[in-house]
Amino acid sequence: MNRIFSMRLLVSLSLALLLGLTQPTAFAAGQDAEATASAEPAVPDPLKRETPRSMVSGLLGALGQSDYDRTALYFDLPPATSSRQRTNAVEQARAFHAVLDDGGTLDTFITLSNDPNGKVSDDLPVDQERVGEIAIQDKKIPVLLTKGQDGEHQVWRVSRETLAQITAATKRAPVVTEPAADQVVVAGAPLKDWALLLGLGVLVFGGLWMLSALIVFCMRKLVPDPEANGLYRFFEAALPPVSLLLAVWVFYNWAEQLPVSIVARQTLLRYTGIVSVIALVWFGLRLVDAISELAIARMQRSQRRQVISVITLARRAAKVILLAFSGIAILSTFGIDVTTGIAALGIGGIALALGAQKTVENLVGSVTVIADRPMQVGDFIKVGDVVGTVEDVGIRSTRIRTNERTVVTIPNGDLSARQIENYAARDRFLFNPVIAIAYGNSSAKLKEAITIVQQVLAEEKNMAEGHRARLGSISERAFNIEVFSHIDVHEFDTQVIIREKLLLTIFERLEAADISLAFPTQTIVFSPSQLEAVRGGPAANGDAADVDETAKAVTPALPAPPVVWTDATPPPRT
Repeated sequence: MNRIFSMRLLVSLSLALLLGLTQPTAFAAGQDAEATASAEPAVPDPLKRETPRSMVSGLLGALGQSDYDRTALYFDLPPATSSRQRTNAVEQARAFHAVLDDGGTLDTFITLSNDPNGKVSDDLPVDQERVGEIAIQDKKIPVLLTKGQDGEHQVWRVSRETLAQITAATKRAPVVTEPAADQVVVAGAPLKDWALLLGLGVLVFGGLWMLSALIVFCMRKLVPDPEANGLYRFFEAALPPVSLLLAVWVFYNWAEQLPVSIVARQTLLRYTGIVSVIALVWFGLRLVDAISELAIARMQRSQRRQVISVITLARRAAKVILLAFSGIAILSTFGIDVTTGIAALGIGGIALALGAQKTVENLVGSVTVIADRPMQVGDFIKVGDVVGTVEDVGIRSTRIRTNERTVVTIPNGDLSARQIENYAARDRFLFNPVIAIAYGNSSAKLKEAITIVQQVLAEEKNMAEGHRARLGSISERAFNIEVFSHIDVHEFDTQVIIREKLLLTIFERLEAADISLAFPTQTIVFSPSQLEAVRGGPAANGDAADVDETAKAVTPALPAPPVVWTDATPPPRT
């Protein structure tokens, strides 16, 4: 008892010591976390000027609402402490809006840097960023952003140098800073500007689409076999999305030359990037389909069916990758930062692998099945109790069409770990019948029968070398001639015909030689008591010798299956 008490006391003291040591550490860690949290800014910049991309987006939003007081906050100007300074800032914002509408361009949303440090690869200082250009008469003024401190935030604003050049240029060539009174403004831009830009886009895309359709139609008429022609398939897949890409490029260059509202122009150009991504993905998907269909057709003609599964899996993987990248690009166009999400995939991948073990197992199994190639699409196989033809080897599972015309789906993870018997991989078919010669034939007839079987095998041109026919055994009912040979063909239907021909020829020649085949028979010997039971009583009219002779008599052969009568089981009375 003392020893047990001492052990419990020791464990209690150890736990108390560990708790005492960990509590100060946890308290210190909590203090460090609070200190780190207090060092960070409480809230982000309300005007979203942390990066060049968000700054330009916020600037366009302010211009679209004609909120020039807020627009002036995107300029690198000293704080307005008087009404005169605020008025000058508003006038500069109006002038900036006017020159952008008249001949200014800004970089598209997707090309602007979304990094708080801007583009470090350009030749500008680290605190400057070029985001566009303004043309006033023959002078080109670059739109520069400068990075500076605004309260607690590091923000990007239009530089004083750009504002000074715009002010000097507008004094020499004044611009209209107020929209016409009769203009209908929609979403921060005149309705006529929206109509002009949208009409230009429809005209360019429609014209190029009709041109691509005409080229494909002419090629189809000129090419002898369009479906098998690789050049035609490439142009048929490429021209529609390429026409869309060309339309985007033409629209982008023409839209910059039009004197329309910067808000309408930049908004459409921003979402034109989405159209470009869609066109590229569309082009990739059509090209993948065209190449894979052409390759599958060639593999089918050359009977290389094992490559078809690889092509099918590669096509699906390529489509998934294209769609994933397009989703990332579209989200980035909408201003959603996917960098953090992509980085989190490394950590989330572990949790995904743990939660989707079967899915990962099936994916690895599909790679194993395609790489190891135990079967091909179109093969007749047996997997466990499933017998049928392979219809498709997918990323997750394999589909087998059974003889009952049902479809059995087997996960590739299970399939790769099971025994697969591939009947289609046979290079020849076994011909191994046992020919039973009846006991009524003499030894000479038996030798003649063996010779006949050997001659039939030798005369068949589709038999593989090394065939043989020998007397294999003498069973209770017949002399068994065992045949071991192979039919040297690859097609199942062909070997069925040859097998039937061989068996019929053997039977015809044995019949012509008066050699009878054996059939299931059985000889039954009755004891005297069983004979009396069959006859209905003792053999009063006969003597003992007759009974003994009758007991040794051989009964006629009974058809199979025979019934064996013994002393233990006497026959029924008749």
